[in-house]
Amino acid sequence: MPTFEYEAMNASGKAHKGTLEAPTSEDVVKKLREDGMFPTSVRQAKAPPKAAKPKNTDKKKKKKGFTINMPGGVGAKVITQFTRQLSTLQDAGLPLLRSLQILEQQQKPGKMKTILGGVCEDVEGGNTLSESFAKHPKAFDRLYCKMVAAGEVGGVLDVILQRLADFMEKGERLKRRIKGALIYPICVISIAIAIVTGIMYFVIPKFQEIFKDFGVKLPAPTVFLINSSKWIAGTATKDQVVPGVIWVMIAPFVIFFGLKLIRKTPLGRASFDMVILKLPGIGNLTRKTVVARFTRTLGTLISAGVPILEAVLITRDTCGNYVYERTLNKVHDSIREGENFAAPLRESKVVDSLVVNMIDVGEETGDMDVMLTKIADNYDEEVDVAVGSLLSLLEPFMVIVLGGIIGGIVLALFLPLVSMIESVSGGGKK
Repeated sequence: MPTFEYEAMNASGKAHKGTLEAPTSEDVVKKLREDGMFPTSVRQAKAPPKAAKPKNTDKKKKKKGFTINMPGGVGAKVITQFTRQLSTLQDAGLPLLRSLQILEQQQKPGKMKTILGGVCEDVEGGNTLSESFAKHPKAFDRLYCKMVAAGEVGGVLDVILQRLADFMEKGERLKRRIKGALIYPICVISIAIAIVTGIMYFVIPKFQEIFKDFGVKLPAPTVFLINSSKWIAGTATKDQVVPGVIWVMIAPFVIFFGLKLIRKTPLGRASFDMVILKLPGIGNLTRKTVVARFTRTLGTLISAGVPILEAVLITRDTCGNYVYERTLNKVHDSIREGENFAAPLRESKVVDSLVVNMIDVGEETGDMDVMLTKIADNYDEEVDVAVGSLLSLLEPFMVIVLGGIIGGIVLALFLPLVSMIESVSGGGKK
């Protein structure tokens, strides 16, 4: 009969290790549960390693190390799906190591499969799950690892994983709503820019030849339009090396990566975040999104049993906006000095009075996590309303701007035609 090594916790949370003989690992889990123990790891005792095994293990480790060091991380959608599956397996009573091995086998070849292979090896070697996750920060961030660690200490890993999965799914749902709302205006603007660029590149030069043949004096709007067309085509001056159409095509990428570089510097990031919050429409949406994110993050951490000071620091590092990071820093200092949570928020004036009052009530009643979750749910709904309002304002604004551009082009082309008709009519009368 095979021998199994196990790790388990008793009702008071004390860890126990030992070995049991049983037909399968499921029988070991059943026996431990009957004895009032909560198994965290069950694995078959290893046979003495063969001479060739260390060599294969070294190769495996080298392969894993190479893959993990590749640039980029694992997508949030993949991590969310993995968390939900792991919470389901733990809730069903499967040993932790067996659950991880099942999920590793289900993964397609790639970064996540390699990372889970490393996690399985670490857990099998005696490391805790949170320690194993912490070795892969590109997949499992600090918030994730701290919540898992809190679940391990309290012996409620299945419950914490379920809360973590709920938290990540709601965060992903919020991102999808915002991205989905931005698709329409981005597509309309991109098509409009392409059409206007095509007119400037192909149509305006034909009119320029007509005006040149008639020798009509061109008005200022037409001159500006023709000069713009020459710049687009790359014939404005002899010194122009790159046609303007190339700059139009790469401008979105230049702006995008330029903003990312600016946000890499502390001063640039602070300035950018402050400006975004003051923009009409966008600022209100950003404010509601950040409040929904940081209240849900903080509420989830507190409900998981993470100490309040550490929970505030983790929330500060994941809220994504400099203004709110600075405010949460003040909240952390206030709590550390024995003061309450709500006072620094009230002084900063970056959240509504309703949020401050609900947090104040949560502190007094001891239900801070419940209040923070209610605030997050409320702000998720407000984000939906804000996105709808922004789109309703954006649509007529785009129509006016695009109509003005097309109307300006048409007007600039027809002004010389009017002069030509007048000159021809005047010549006929004479």
